[in-house]
Amino acid sequence: MGFCPSIFKFLRKGKYYLLLLLSVSVLAWIATFAGETVKSIQDAPVSAQTLSDRQSLRGELNPGRSVTELLNSPTPKAGCPQESPLLEGVLKLSFEPSLTLKDVESENGAVAEGQYQPPDCIARQSVAILIPHRNREKHLLYLLHHLHPFLQRQQLHYGIYVIQQAGDATFNRAKLLNVGYLEALKDHNWECFIFHDVDLVPENDYNLYMCDKQPKHLVVGRNATGYKLRYKGYFGGVTAMTKDQFDKVNGFSNTYWGWGGEDDDLRIRVQLQKMKIVRPPPEVARYTMVFHKRDSGNEINKDRMRLLGRTPQVWRKDGLNTCSYKTLSIEKLSLYVNVTVDIGKPRGHFFF
Repeated sequence: MGFCPSIFKFLRKGKYYLLLLLSVSVLAWIATFAGETVKSIQDAPVSAQTLSDRQSLRGELNPGRSVTELLNSPTPKAGCPQESPLLEGVLKLSFEPSLTLKDVESENGAVAEGQYQPPDCIARQSVAILIPHRNREKHLLYLLHHLHPFLQRQQLHYGIYVIQQAGDATFNRAKLLNVGYLEALKDHNWECFIFHDVDLVPENDYNLYMCDKQPKHLVVGRNATGYKLRYKGYFGGVTAMTKDQFDKVNGFSNTYWGWGGEDDDLRIRVQLQKMKIVRPPPEVARYTMVFHKRDSGNEINKDRMRLLGRTPQVWRKDGLNTCSYKTLSIEKLSLYVNVTVDIGKPRGHFFF
């Protein structure tokens, strides 16, 4: 009898040990199975379609940029409108004797090295303004004072180039404009060129400094002529031509030393190419001419009528393709690019 109770007691203890052993075995099996499952998931090959889908989604959400870059990137600009909402129409011009270059610079902080681009839209045209110059600092100051805000209200991408004739030889406006054209193209592939006298200030910003399908004459009237066209066929003062149009006529003649004739020569070249001159409405294309005496070294060209008579025969070999000059300096100032050149001297009569 004493033996049986001992057996029962041993069996009861064995049952507990067996349960404990089974529990540990189950836990070990669960841990092993879970580890193998995770490893199999990690090592499972991703199908080409799955990869493609993931990459496509990633590309749609973030085409090569981080989320931060996407959130901070500026909205793409739209093209500037056909008519700028900034235009004012007739302008009140002022020619204060106390005006300084610093004053004009402080008014045009968005201009750098003579160039400006509208901040909130893409300009419809890129325009180079070419101004032939010598000893007209005050006139240049007045023109810059009015021209910069005038062009900015038109929402243009523009650059202003002042071409200075060095030395005291007779002034040659046309050749300086050829030089300005050639030098400006070294900076940018400008679409439109405005050939601009330094003493003419536009009175109405609806007179758009943009090129047309035909060469455009912008000075229909000025205060000095009672706001009437100087004469039929007049094509001087301020004109606008595209690069293609100006190349087609071989630019200006280089042979007009002194005042007069070069703008009529350009008109003849335009007509020879079967192009027509267009003009804005007379009430818009109005200018104030800043008074001045005739410059020393810019006397009337007494040879101009003879030269005009030869234009149809010589235009192909007198112009951009024969414009020789020596660049003395190029200064990229805040309000304009100043190009100083030696263009030589008149050599008497020219025969080709």
